[in-house]
Amino acid sequence: MEIHSSDMGLVARVAHLGKHYGEGPQRVTALDDVSIGIRRGKFTAIMGPSGSGKSTLMHVMAGLDSPSEGRVWLGDDEITNLGDAALTKLRRRRIGFVFQSFNLVPTLDVMGNLRLPFELDGRRPNAEEQHRIGSLVETLGLANRLKHRPHELSGGQQQRVAIARALATQPDVIFADEPTGALDSRTGREVLGLLRSATRTAGQTIAMVTHDPIAASHADRILFLADGRIVSDREAMTAEQISETMLNLESVAVAGSGAAA
Repeated sequence: MEIHSSDMGLVARVAHLGKHYGEGPQRVTALDDVSIGIRRGKFTAIMGPSGSGKSTLMHVMAGLDSPSEGRVWLGDDEITNLGDAALTKLRRRRIGFVFQSFNLVPTLDVMGNLRLPFELDGRRPNAEEQHRIGSLVETLGLANRLKHRPHELSGGQQQRVAIARALATQPDVIFADEPTGALDSRTGREVLGLLRSATRTAGQTIAMVTHDPIAASHADRILFLADGRIVSDREAMTAEQISETMLNLESVAVAGSGAAA
């Protein structure tokens, strides 16, 4: 009998995941036999040196990219071999996204952007969802910005809209890709606080790719990748501890490339 993700307390997982690009001598391995799960209701940070495979891992888990080998589940549903149409519907209904570049629609005002996931699903928010949107607007301080378009907002305000949009559908998991990368440090801390609050007060599951030790220090768990493999799986750490771990990974990577040369 196959063990289900829900039995393991996981909202998403991969088993023996491999991802390669190119063929022959030009073949590059981005992920190499990765087996890992994202815990339900927790804030997980995914870190590693440049080229370690952290963004590729997120993209495969989110159904944005397909694996070369291995299996992928969202909840108890295997998505490894789903077609584009089925993956699009799944992402729209069960996954939230927060990106460094905000990815707001420039021609829509704030409320239009918040309602966009429902519009794309061919429906309007029901009463419960409208209440949730209203609560998010108040909590994130957007009440007096609802008629503004993205270019009329600061970077921090745009990212708040993106977070509210991701939370509005109450997705199984939110994948955040360098969500503070385009923000100043103070605004970045506010945004991280909002994501952290979403896990603690609403039980939201968040998986965040970041290179920033301060950002990762907000997480409950930190996965470190190097050369396409999970090399460390740690509980919450301070920014200093994360920095030290990252420096060690970089040193190993440099030593390895020197030996290969």
